[in-house]
Amino acid sequence: MIGLDTNVLVRYLAQDDAKQAALATRLIEKELTATQQGFISLVVVAELCWVLSSLYGATVDELVATVEDLLTTPQFFMENREVLQATIGRFKTVNNRKAGLADALIAEIALSAGCTATMTFDKAPVRAAAMTLLV
Repeated sequence: MIGLDTNVLVRYLAQDDAKQAALATRLIEKELTATQQGFISLVVVAELCWVLSSLYGATVDELVATVEDLLTTPQFFMENREVLQATIGRFKTVNNRKAGLADALIAEIALSAGCTATMTFDKAPVRAAAMTLLV
């Protein structure tokens, strides 16, 4: 297994730097396989969502689709796949998407660790990511 940094996935998805995109594409499409997978951590997923939304203007629906694609790509091994799948499932059912996918991931990780609540000062994730406002 080979660990993948956020910038490798960004170059592959955005194809915004010809040289680095070519290297990332070769790695992901030619060198990684279902038996020699690329490891994607939850930190990388959170960073990827932030970069794609902040720098490339990706919408929430595009981020959800991107993460779903990562989850179903056989050459990727996703850290805590079940947590990520639960995050996407919960996020897709929420009408209020003011919170980011990273907020939903934070709440889901805490839930999977046995936490009864995830406290926040940020009002946006309270409903969207099932967090609890600290007042």
